[in-house]
Amino acid sequence: QVQLVESGGGLVQPGGSLRLSCATSGILFNIYNMNWYRQGPEKQRELVAAITTGGSTNYADSVKGRFTISRDNAKNTVYLQMNSLKPEDTAVYYCNAKRDPVWGSGDYWGQGTQVTVSS
Repeated sequence: QVQLVESGGGLVQPGGSLRLSCATSGILFNIYNMNWYRQGPEKQRELVAAITTGGSTNYADSVKGRFTISRDNAKNTVYLQMNSLKPEDTAVYYCNAKRDPVWGSGDYWGQGTQVTVSS
C-alpha cells in the first residue's frame, strides 16, 4: 500500500519559517520525481517545488529564493524548507510522487498539511 504522509505544517508569523516533510512508503522512492503543490483558499492547486530522481530542482517564481526542496533517498522522504513566509503562502500543501517516465507510470498524493501565515 502506497502512503505519502506530510507533516510540519502549522501557524507561523510573517517572516517565519517552517519545514515540511513527506514520508513515503510502498514505492521505490529512488525512481520517483517528487513535488510539492499547494492550494490556497479559493485558488487552484499550483506546483510550488519539484525535485527529480537525479536531484535537479525547480521552483515557482513566487517562492524562488525562499523555499528549498530536498530529498533523502535513504529515508524515502522529501522536504520543503520554507523561509521568509508571507500571508500569501497560506495554503494546504500536498506532497506528490510521480514515477520517472523511464520506469513507467505512477502518480500518488498525500493528504495535505495546512500552512497558515498570519500575525
